[in-house]
Amino acid sequence: MKVFKVIVTIALLNVPLIKGLYAQKSDKVYAENSGEFIFSFADVMLNGEELNNKVRFSLFLHMGQNVHYDFSDNFGVFSGYGLRNIGFITENNDVVTKRRTYALAVPLAFKAGSFKNHFYLYGGGEYELFFHYKQKLILDGDKNKFSEWFSDRTERFVPSLFGGVQFPGGINLKFKYYPGNFLNRNFRGNDFGVPVDYSRYNQSRLYFISLAFNFRTDKIKEMYTPPGREAIYVNL
Repeated sequence: MKVFKVIVTIALLNVPLIKGLYAQKSDKVYAENSGEFIFSFADVMLNGEELNNKVRFSLFLHMGQNVHYDFSDNFGVFSGYGLRNIGFITENNDVVTKRRTYALAVPLAFKAGSFKNHFYLYGGGEYELFFHYKQKLILDGDKNKFSEWFSDRTERFVPSLFGGVQFPGGINLKFKYYPGNFLNRNFRGNDFGVPVDYSRYNQSRLYFISLAFNFRTDKIKEMYTPPGREAIYVNL
């Protein structure tokens, strides 16, 4: 329920921006809504040894909107917001650990290509707030899990780098890399009743490949807005 409230708040805050873009009626400035299928990996080292890593697939909840400004048909920039479910899975001594967080991100990127054909390359950086953490532990078929808001187990604000290609039709292929650690190495506490010291994690760097779907907000509006009809009145 709390995650839903966060999403609704973001959407409401974004309404004035969308209305402003419609009012401008400019081909240079426009908004795109997006969703993603994310395949994530991580380089995780515990006490100097690399842990086995499994591919983590997630499709919920990923949403966002970017505002584009095109200087020409071949060069432009964009920024906006994104909400993602990101994390990784490791296996150590038959213990499988799944970690994920919801992240609220603000990107800034440059793009170059043929915008009229909706085909271009892009690259930039993003700053993210990790605000809801969840951890699962699986041992001998038994599952334990817990979650918490603004957890000290992860870093709070995390930078990332990304690049990708936008194909005609709205399909987008992106690669993203987090140069810093996912886990907070200063954390000391208990995981499932067992004392832990996260300084033992020498690194926990996340990266992922995503298949995204981007759709222009104004085009969606046109699809669901019926054309105007002329009213004819007849006096009888």
